Amino acid sequence: MHATPSSALPVGRGLLYVTLAATAWGTAGAAAALLYRGSGLGPLALTFWRTFGGLVLLLAVRALLRRRSGTVAVRTPAPYEPLRRRLPRIVMTGVALAVFQAAYFAAVEATGLAVGTVVTMGAGPVLIAIGARVTMGERLGAGGVLAVAGALAGLAILVLGGDGGTTVRPAGVGYALLSAAGCAAMTLITRRLGKGGGSDPYASTVSAFAVGALCLLPLAAVEGLWPQAHDLGRSLWLLVYIAAVPTALAYGLYFAGLAAVRAATASVISLIEPVSAAAIAVLFLGERLTMATAIGTGVLLTAVAALAVTEARGAVTAARTAAPVAG
Repeated sequence: MHATPSSALPVGRGLLYVTLAATAWGTAGAAAALLYRGSGLGPLALTFWRTFGGLVLLLAVRALLRRRSGTVAVRTPAPYEPLRRRLPRIVMTGVALAVFQAAYFAAVEATGLAVGTVVTMGAGPVLIAIGARVTMGERLGAGGVLAVAGALAGLAILVLGGDGGTTVRPAGVGYALLSAAGCAAMTLITRRLGKGGGSDPYASTVSAFAVGALCLLPLAAVEGLWPQAHDLGRSLWLLVYIAAVPTALAYGLYFAGLAAVRAATASVISLIEPVSAAAIAVLFLGERLTMATAIGTGVLLTAVAALAVTEARGAVTAARTAAPVAG
């Protein structure tokens, strides 16, 4: 998981793919913020169209690649995993994905793109680290504990340092934390239930998107599934963009990049997402960042980067320790 996988893809290109994916993810909230201004869609409907549209495009791209290659199996086939083993993971991951995406769009609507994205993407790795310690007994180590403490301090500065609630709104922060919890649950479910299954992450994502879309459809129908007729063309283009670029294209690039890049390295590069989202929010959407918000953002993202570095060092140490035994 942590060791650099063997891949025909050069490491430099893998880094580029992950960077482009993280940058694309950062534009999803901006497109959602624009949709909220005239489409009449809510977070649930918006998440449904992103999930469903992304699913359709991912399936189309995979079918095209298989047809062009003329073969289905390009690598050594993974060990067979019975459906009864895979199904609980697929369902739970799909539900967690739906919560993750819908709560994120709700956070963007409630507290803005910059704060919603920073809290979601900053709290996610912290909750994953804590959840892995509680549910799987994974040790954080001194560096990990300090990184988690730093992330919590940054989050506290971000939440408590707002100027009268005009920049940081508690409801929006709550949605962002719920989104981060969904992201953490998705990761922990994959790590706990997917051990030894040899599952393809691309196929797992497609399955999770399918479950997520099914879960969201009735809720989105109640909320209002169709955009308003006013400025319908603009709304449809934004929906297509969200499904195509920060969903299908970004996930495709990310999984391709992971074939050549360490997971911990990819997690650090993924911090481009909240940074790019904050830049878009300030430069193009007219959002304002107070000094306290900027400081909290910096502390939170620095702590998350430190957490990823600690994970990478722990993986290297474990590999060195295990090497003589394997020999």
